Amino acid sequence: MKVYHGSDTRIEYIDFNKCNLGKDFGRGFYVTKLHDQAVSMAVRVAKWNKKTPIVSEFDFDEFALVDNDLKKLHFADYTDEWLDFVVLNRKNKTGQQAHDYDIVEGPVADDKIATEVDRYLEGSLSREQFMRELTHHPSHQICFCTMQSLQALSQPKGKIDIAIYDIGAHVVKSLILDYDINEMEALDWYYTSNTYGQIADESTLFYQKPWQEIYEMLTAELKDV
Repeated sequence: MKVYHGSDTRIEYIDFNKCNLGKDFGRGFYVTKLHDQAVSMAVRVAKWNKKTPIVSEFDFDEFALVDNDLKKLHFADYTDEWLDFVVLNRKNKTGQQAHDYDIVEGPVADDKIATEVDRYLEGSLSREQFMRELTHHPSHQICFCTMQSLQALSQPKGKIDIAIYDIGAHVVKSLILDYDINEMEALDWYYTSNTYGQIADESTLFYQKPWQEIYEMLTAELKDV
């Protein structure tokens, strides 16, 4: 299965020392099977750090989910058990992982839901109110929590990623010049466009096109917005 990690950094290797506690499923390396979700995360992180969004692609060996040597936890939806586990990890101030799972999979506490989690932790929202206010929408994340679990991840050859990145660099610069917008706006326009979605889909082979042709596709799309 193809999975994606959205950030502002090209992932050359995974360093758990750069992974923070206090996340939904604790310290670990997070990916999603939803490419659009990874793009949104990359854009958000890049805006915050004033860098370029980068989506890294990995192959996930799903045999790991049935491997008896790995301890797994799976949440199919937003449930009481999911909430308890997220709270356990978000409240963890010990400096050590709050659980002993190798892989945890389940839905994401996005910005809106994370705010509700904070209200729940503060006591201003009851469990019943929290569960009622959850917005059910497609979301997905897998957290690889141990070095052993990372054996299930492999990164494809980087030529395609590099080609997509190079196209983006040219397109963003052109957007800034032609539309008189700042870099953050240009990044947002490009990485949330249908044009970028087509480039990121390797089966289209659009990443092999000259960046000028991609730019023409994007400007045509922008005219229709």
